[in-house]
Amino acid sequence: MIYPIGVLLAAGSGARFGSDKLLHPLPDGRLLGVAAAENLIAVMPDSIAVVRPGDSVLDSALRELGYQVVVNADHASGIGSSLALGVRATLDRKRGWVVALADMPWIEPATIRRVADSVAHGAALVAPGYRGRRGHPVGFSADWGERLAALSGDAGARHLLASHRRELQLLPVADPGVLQDVDTPEELLRIPGPV
Repeated sequence: MIYPIGVLLAAGSGARFGSDKLLHPLPDGRLLGVAAAENLIAVMPDSIAVVRPGDSVLDSALRELGYQVVVNADHASGIGSSLALGVRATLDRKRGWVVALADMPWIEPATIRRVADSVAHGAALVAPGYRGRRGHPVGFSADWGERLAALSGDAGARHLLASHRRELQLLPVADPGVLQDVDTPEELLRIPGPV
């Protein structure tokens, strides 16, 4: 069984948060971005993270966890460029990818494992679904490599998912964390639960 590669997208500006949200502590004391990174790499030890230039604290923390880290000099153009960079850096491995967002620290490792296992067992496009809503992370087979590597802009892979809705396998999960990202400081105070 060929396991996919984890891709952690951690190069966003966090403009709506008002400061570097990925370095903001969660109620349990862990840094937001590090918590999300820990959840991904616990399941997928072969993972790559994409960070902003000059983000030395996060860069160092991710390397200590075992991530390969790449810096996206074009991060201001949007999440699409970060996803493309992470995929291009691992394209030669032809193993597929599970793409996670660093501002989603409450996704359970068991959910990540289900997505990764589905890709490893031949799913072309897979995501967890909570109460019928698609969440994160999203798994892509190796066949998506060239299309992912060509992404740009702020939509990420959203248009690919929308235009290939019939191919998307939705895995029902009892994990509300798949829908819960952090955009404002107030959202850090919520206790993960039904949404």
